[in-house]
Amino acid sequence: MKAPRTRLAAAIADNTLNSGVSKDYAKEVAAYLLAEHRVGELDSLLRDVQADWAGKGFVEVVAKSAHTLDADTKAQIATRVKALYPAADQVVVTEVHDASVIGGVQINLADKQLDLSVEAKLNQFKQLMGAGKD
Repeated sequence: MKAPRTRLAAAIADNTLNSGVSKDYAKEVAAYLLAEHRVGELDSLLRDVQADWAGKGFVEVVAKSAHTLDADTKAQIATRVKALYPAADQVVVTEVHDASVIGGVQINLADKQLDLSVEAKLNQFKQLMGAGKD
């Protein structure tokens, strides 16, 4: 009988919050997912782990951008996230470089996404312009 994903995520979250993330532990989790044919659950499992971390005061933000984010931008992101999670003791901004994000930044949390990219703003503008043509 396979363990429920939420229970697995809680165990991973507890282990990683207490002792940090190590390559060996990551390999163990990956081996378990492979052996149990649960690799397809990886994204959901990671979101569940992030949600458990947030419940314990540690919020991880994945900030996707084409360019390196400066310290001020990271601080602004952390401040906005702190407003969403007032109980957060620690906010960590993990930067991911993605050339497809032409300008701006895409912010991903366990349960929320905020797209502040140029493409998202242009798409919003197109929708507003299309709505006025009726």
